[in-house]
Amino acid sequence: MPHHILATTTASISELKKNPMATVAAGEGFPVAVLNRNEPAFYCIPAAVYEELLEKLEDAELNRIADERSDQAEISVTLDEL
Repeated sequence: MPHHILATTTASISELKKNPMATVAAGEGFPVAVLNRNEPAFYCIPAAVYEELLEKLEDAELNRIADERSDQAEISVTLDEL
């Protein structure tokens, strides 16, 4: 059964167990698909990439909220009123 592998670098579970940091480094900053019996089991990504991904997801959620609220009436206030 074919599977889509969404990474250019792959490693086996055995390779990951032998040297986890070498597996991460093999991706050169990009995801590494970790295979179990030639099927993708999970993706290994550097911490910086994961943090960036979470920030983008948060930004997308905030944009969605802003879009939902774009039709609401504006209320004018001064700094003294706050």
